Amino acid sequence: MIRDLLQFLDASPVNFIAVKQISTALDEAGFVKVDPALPLPQMQEGLKLYVTKNDSSIYAFRLGRKPMSETGFHLICAHCDSPTFRIKPQAEMTAEGGIVRLNTEVYGGPIMSPWFDRPLTLAGRVILRGKDAFHPETRLLHIKQPLLQISNLAIHFNRQVNDGVKLSKQKDMLPILGIINNELERGHLLMNLITEELRVKESDVMDFDLYLADATPACTFGAHQEFISSGRLDDLSMCHAGLKALLSAKESETAQVLAIFDNEETGSQTKQGAGSPFLASMLQRMVRKQSGTEEAFQQALERAFMISADNAHAWHPNYSEKYDPTNHPTLGGGPVIKFNAAQKYASDAVSAAVFAALCKEAGVPCQRFVNHSDVAGGSTLGNILASSLPLRGVDMGNPILAMHSCRETGSVADHAYCIKVFTHFYNQ
Repeated sequence: MIRDLLQFLDASPVNFIAVKQISTALDEAGFVKVDPALPLPQMQEGLKLYVTKNDSSIYAFRLGRKPMSETGFHLICAHCDSPTFRIKPQAEMTAEGGIVRLNTEVYGGPIMSPWFDRPLTLAGRVILRGKDAFHPETRLLHIKQPLLQISNLAIHFNRQVNDGVKLSKQKDMLPILGIINNELERGHLLMNLITEELRVKESDVMDFDLYLADATPACTFGAHQEFISSGRLDDLSMCHAGLKALLSAKESETAQVLAIFDNEETGSQTKQGAGSPFLASMLQRMVRKQSGTEEAFQQALERAFMISADNAHAWHPNYSEKYDPTNHPTLGGGPVIKFNAAQKYASDAVSAAVFAALCKEAGVPCQRFVNHSDVAGGSTLGNILASSLPLRGVDMGNPILAMHSCRETGSVADHAYCIKVFTHFYNQ
């Protein structure tokens, strides 16, 4: 199970490729991809289908033995994007000696310093000329070898580096790509790599969405190999747990839904984000086709339950003063229910009690997280999604260290716990 997670992390350097990995797993499990622009198929018992949006979000549905208007649906949602650096258009910057750097911009809120002095690669999607202007071709790109590096300035030129240095996103975070060998490569080094990898002509490349990714494989570590070290644990580990639970769950009376959104790290206000009405629209179409009445969708919402799965902050033994004195989850202690008085999380006493009871029934320990009152926390999917799907729900996640770093740390035990309780939830 952990080996499968590590392979999923290594194979999913960016959102587009993560969605492709998930869709392939759904295909193999008998789910059918549908085009949301076309009429939906008949809503038969046990129907398994999925849709994608922008190639970067994916929504899977398995109908239950009873109509959703009678039982609601059980929804697990997570997000497949992570903080990184996006390659800008016209990205090549050639310096003395023919050294080429790439111009980047920050995506999300990464901890920038861990990106220095480590092998990086490129991943994303490339848009090729299609049959007409409205139908370009999309090709995924993942160069599976070390390709770039953001190098530190030597300590001799920056004696205060260990005292904390303010980094410029424009100056300091530009990765070195290579050295041009001849004038024909000037301004074409990146494009040459793209065209060689995809075996296409440069004239056919219209645009791209490319990002930096850590080229070092995910791994376990610790005296008992009890920890997970990888980029993008936030939130691909929850995507993996939700997918594994959906594929291993039994068909039940209640419909099972897995929603993997994009752009959580930038606020979710996109057509493929949790702030979009897309999921609500799909569910509404399904419920109405299944039941044939206008009020069936509202009935389904009132009987539904959502688990918003996004990683939580684990207690860091070196910085205990940053945590709430009585609510600081530890690595290996089980899934974490997240609370916030300002409603940045969807959890309340009722939904927390539901999730805690599910954990107990599944034989899984459960923890709680509240921010230190003097330390502001981030928001997540639950409260944003609830603005278009007003249903009961809980915000939870597995505890991790170094959230938004190039390498985050999680727990092997917690991932197994999470899959177990997610599967139990779908089976209800």
